[in-house]
Amino acid sequence: MALRFLKRTYNRMFLAKDPKPPYTSHVVQIGDPVLRCKALSVPSEKIGTEEVHNLIYILKSLMKKSNLIGLAAPQVGIPLQIFVIHFPHPSHYFSKEEIKFKGMEHVENQVWINPELKVLDHEKITFNESCASFKGYSADVPRYKRVLLTGIDENGEKKTLDAKEWTARIVQHEMDHLKGVMYSDRMVLDSLCCTGWQTINQYQGFVELRYEN
Repeated sequence: MALRFLKRTYNRMFLAKDPKPPYTSHVVQIGDPVLRCKALSVPSEKIGTEEVHNLIYILKSLMKKSNLIGLAAPQVGIPLQIFVIHFPHPSHYFSKEEIKFKGMEHVENQVWINPELKVLDHEKITFNESCASFKGYSADVPRYKRVLLTGIDENGEKKTLDAKEWTARIVQHEMDHLKGVMYSDRMVLDSLCCTGWQTINQYQGFVELRYEN
């Protein structure tokens, strides 16, 4: 295991050429300027092309590979208004109490192109969030309780989604990425924490937080 890791690290650091977006094996991290750009609309004539389908394939594959529930094009280095979402059946991972408390529901794989969001319920609910582009940290983030999402799918068809509670949170998080906004811009300031702090204490600091797919 150690030898394989060393070999892979050596290859990436000294043999590999500088990669160009869209990145296929990693999610860009906070500090990368692309995460602060306002994503551009996808021209109507580009929807359905091989170029856009390839980007969507990368987003879906990386979302699945990294066990994410959402991923936006800027997170793979492409400032375009596209994101994908998927939330597995919550009963497989959460208690009945948490599912009810957070309003969780299963969300099939969905592709959204040039999405627009309208707030349907201005009440805000605060729950903990993390982000693949802010690895190793989480924070409490207030989000609107219910929103209406409109946009286009990968085939160019118009669609809408009336998203409530937990699904609304997922949608708002991904919409923020298209606006150059990170959850840290909206978080409760004193709630930011390292997700591995207990493990770090347990092993007296002999812990490495590493992103690896």
